Amino acid sequence: MRKSALAAVTRELLRDAATSTSGRAARTIHGGHGLLLRQTVIALTAGTVMAEHRSPAEASLQMLGGEILLIVGDTQWQLMTGDFLPLPPQVHSVRAVTDATLLLTVGNRSD
Repeated sequence: MRKSALAAVTRELLRDAATSTSGRAARTIHGGHGLLLRQTVIALTAGTVMAEHRSPAEASLQMLGGEILLIVGDTQWQLMTGDFLPLPPQVHSVRAVTDATLLLTVGNRSD
């Protein structure tokens, strides 16, 4: 088992996102092959948009810092530091209102 210092990870990823042409950076801190959960810290610079993409079978977002909009069709959720939201199973997009960091947790299928 390995401990992760989320504050340090978010600072590093925000620096990486600021120098990236995509305006984002990410690091999986737990999970992968053979495990039921995968947890990834994602950093987005203000104004960065993650285009529409399909939601995994089961996933959630926990805001570590900043503010984003999660957009599903005509519905938007404003998420700020400390907020938690199970991801809806529909196609969605994300827009960073401010520099933002979030923890994405995805359930891996075991069958």
